[in-house]
Amino acid sequence: MTDNITAGSPASGTSTPGDEYVGDPAVRAEWDNRYADRQQLWSGRPNGALVAEVAGLTPGRVLDVGCGEGADAVWLARGGWDVTALEVSGVALERAAGHARDAGVAVRWVHAALTEAALPPASFDLVSAQYPALLRTPDAAAERALLAAVAPGGVLLLVHHAGMDTRQEHDNGFDPADYVWPSMIAALLTDAWTVEVNEQRPRVAPDGGAGAHHTDDLVLRARRLR
Repeated sequence: MTDNITAGSPASGTSTPGDEYVGDPAVRAEWDNRYADRQQLWSGRPNGALVAEVAGLTPGRVLDVGCGEGADAVWLARGGWDVTALEVSGVALERAAGHARDAGVAVRWVHAALTEAALPPASFDLVSAQYPALLRTPDAAAERALLAAVAPGGVLLLVHHAGMDTRQEHDNGFDPADYVWPSMIAALLTDAWTVEVNEQRPRVAPDGGAGAHHTDDLVLRARRLR
């Protein structure tokens, strides 16, 4: 990663993603193709569950996992958060950086997979993962990376589409068993954490964008005590 997107370095203006990528090239290619296939994949608005759950939090350092085209990252930065935004797709990051420049906000971009990113441990006041496509591994690397990034006193917010985790494998190759779901994160929480929200609720869905047809969310919000 280039200096201006190395996690932990101070943001200076609105940085631009570098060309280097840390992670599985096949995963990057898959997501680059998805984004390149459409001029805009998502709605361009922040996710409703994020807006609702962040309302009572004091802005601090936030990690936006799977930032996509940057709507959440820009919204958080406008709200006074010091934003680090991580994404595997270079196509998405370029769009996100453009939106941040247009909004006049500073975001630290990290072009990497979550499990490969050089993130400072236990240093984020909020780790937000909105509908992330995190692949499962035998050692639960993605789940543990999410938990490890949260600072003592900080919050992990994981939101996913309800019902996706129980579906059968699709003809297109999508198998829910390959991915991380909120229940898997909840199962790893120790007494160093307290669960503040763990529920299914109606989704506040933005108009347009991929995934707009999903009607309910699974919301896990957990606070790290120590």
